Amino acid sequence: MVSFWNLAPALNALILLVIAAVIVIAAAYVLGRVLGALARRRPWLDLLRRRTRVPFLVVLSVILAWIALAATLPLTDPGAVLMRHVFVVLLVLSAVWAIGSVLMFAADIGLSHYATDGSDGWQARRARTQVVVVRRLIGAATVVIGVGAALLTIPQIAALGTTLLASAGFLSVVAGLAAQSTLGNLFAGMQLAFSGAVRLEDVVVVNGEWGYIEEITLTYVVVRIWDERRLVLPSTYFTQQPYENWTRESTAVLGTVFFDLDWGVDIPRMRAQLDRVLDESGLWDGAASSLRVTDTVGGYVQVRALVSADDAFKMFDLTRTVREEMLLVAEHENPEGLPRTRIQTIQRDGEQLPRTHRAPVGGAATEDAADHRSRGDETRPIPVIADADADEASAADARD
Repeated sequence: MVSFWNLAPALNALILLVIAAVIVIAAAYVLGRVLGALARRRPWLDLLRRRTRVPFLVVLSVILAWIALAATLPLTDPGAVLMRHVFVVLLVLSAVWAIGSVLMFAADIGLSHYATDGSDGWQARRARTQVVVVRRLIGAATVVIGVGAALLTIPQIAALGTTLLASAGFLSVVAGLAAQSTLGNLFAGMQLAFSGAVRLEDVVVVNGEWGYIEEITLTYVVVRIWDERRLVLPSTYFTQQPYENWTRESTAVLGTVFFDLDWGVDIPRMRAQLDRVLDESGLWDGAASSLRVTDTVGGYVQVRALVSADDAFKMFDLTRTVREEMLLVAEHENPEGLPRTRIQTIQRDGEQLPRTHRAPVGGAATEDAADHRSRGDETRPIPVIADADADEASAADARD
């Protein structure tokens, strides 16, 4: 037993604990200074220091505290066994924590190889998605393994674990049936992360809603709708249901703007106007632009403008800018192309209305005369006039 100046064991333990704390603080200071100096040439060392500093200091603290108490406290067998179990559990938990931190550091190093300036955006988003899911798996595995290893240090629980392993077949069936939905979402989340079907910040259309992937977890996916709503879907939705992914291979998208115009529209002038609007918008990526007549229906000419942009957000603004500017230009420079409705009447030479047989003046209309009433209005018969009057009217028309 270690003793200082024949002091009581508790004071000796306190002195050694203080010495251990000083050693830990000094080690943290030295390690931080050394890694900080080396990180100027190797930036990944700074990330390593930030990820692993706390867990490794905890491991060192547990080891030094165990040594200090074991060297100063004269414990009996039950007390020594209890202290040993406590420090073994703490050491196992802190060691698993440190190992998990190293694994997370390795995942972050893999992500750092991708550019974040947009030059390889879709690859970076895919790597980010995978790293997020891997980090969640590492965190969950760290907790499960740490707690399981700590419990197995207790003899009674270790014996129980052996019994459970003997009946693992039955338990696995029961657990599989009970957690079928949860396990399905778990494996679906892993499949989404490594298959590349969807990635963080992908623009998608799900259930008729347009938005982008905001978060991918082991069990659900969060889609941020354009109006700031969140659509939370189980991971199995993206493996079992159809959806649109606008940015799977590239963020660039095409957009269309349709115009229903009159036959007098000047198409060459519209093409020149479209080029000018795209150049001045600042949203066009220069990849594609065209203006074509796509249909002629109902007395109108349907014109389609095709444009391109770097991403869906710029496309949303670009299509509306093109629509507004083209309409304003058409109103001032090409008004004959604005949509209108035409009505044309035609009068044929020598065409006369059909004549009717009239009854004598003062007499009743015959059945034949009644049958020759105007078919345009069956409810009101044409007034009956004498044949003589009709002949005079015809003669007057001929003189005219």
